[in-house]
Order: sequence, then C-alpha cells, then structure tokens
Amino acid sequence: MTQERASLSDPKAMRALAHPARLAILNRLGTGVPATATEVAEVAGITPSAASYHLRMLAKYGFVRDAEPRGDGRERLWRAVDEPFSVGVLPDDRPEVREAKGLLIRAVRRAANEEGERALAGLDQESHEWREATRFSRTLLRVDAAELASLNAEIEKLLRPYAAQHRRAEDAPSGARIAEAQVNLFPHAPRPVPGLPTEDHDAR
Repeated sequence: MTQERASLSDPKAMRALAHPARLAILNRLGTGVPATATEVAEVAGITPSAASYHLRMLAKYGFVRDAEPRGDGRERLWRAVDEPFSVGVLPDDRPEVREAKGLLIRAVRRAANEEGERALAGLDQESHEWREATRFSRTLLRVDAAELASLNAEIEKLLRPYAAQHRRAEDAPSGARIAEAQVNLFPHAPRPVPGLPTEDHDAR
C-alpha cells in the first residue's frame, strides 16, 4: 500500500519547520533511528536545552513524536512521524500561505544544497565504490505537465523501498549507510537574456 504525502497548508507549521536547526533535527530523525535532545543537538550544533525546545515545537505541529524508551527509560526519545509531507504552491493560496510555503521551500533547498556541498567536498575521502555510485547530474526534459507529474510518481515509487525511515538497518545489505537522493522536477521559468556585450573585454 502506497502512502500519500500530506500537503502542508498551515502557515504556522511551515514557519515552524523552516528553521535551520529544526530541519537538521528532522533530517537526523528521518534516518529512522530515535534520538534524545542531546543527540540531535550535536547534529544541529545547538545546546540540548535549545534542541528540547525545537523538538517540542516540531511535536506541536505534528512533525515528530515520542519514541519507545530505551534502557532505564529516563531519557526522552523522539522520532519523526511516519506520514510524509510535501509543499506545493497553489493558485488559490492565501498570501500568508504562499509566503510561508516559499519560506519553507527555500529553507529546505538551502539545507539540501549544503548537504550536497558537504558530500562533494568529502568525495575524495570516499572509497572507490562509493565515488562510483555517487552522481550529481542535471538533465533537461521535454515533457508536458502530466508527464512530469507521472515521472515524479515513478521516482517516488522507486525510492520508497530504500527510505531510511522505514528500512531497518538489519534489513539492509552489509555496508549500507545513510545516503540521500535529491529530486527537483520543475518547468523552466523565462530566463532574462542579457544580450551581447558591446565590447569583447576578454579579447587580446
């Protein structure tokens, strides 16, 4: 059974999520491994008390929830909710909704770009097999809107069995680790044409 993505429309929830530390926390919990405030604080580069506050805010808007305790149960564990979500700009969005969506989409894209930059910077430290498996690509398509939507659905279907949040470490092959797929499908917007320069300053 496939799981539909819930579309975010609450401006307060989207603004709450569009915080760099909260996105880092949600990304950490998205691995499917529950964590304490102290553990996510290390990833987000904040104090445990600040992490506790951000976790409570994420829980308030339904992005994370309590996880089963471990050990003596004295530490509070958190996990990401199972329901995936998406953000899409709609023609009838109220101005405050459209603004919040733009804020969140840009924040997610910044975080994704930073993750890609870190991967690229450390690529020469990876093994040969991981370097060979890594791809940074860009492909221009010629499609109509229905084809683009269908392509997105097919990509999601292809990625779903490998999603870290639902694929337990013991079910993955030996040597498996957290990797990331970044997918952007969008129609090209008109691009300003600067025109030809009046002088060729590079000519010698």
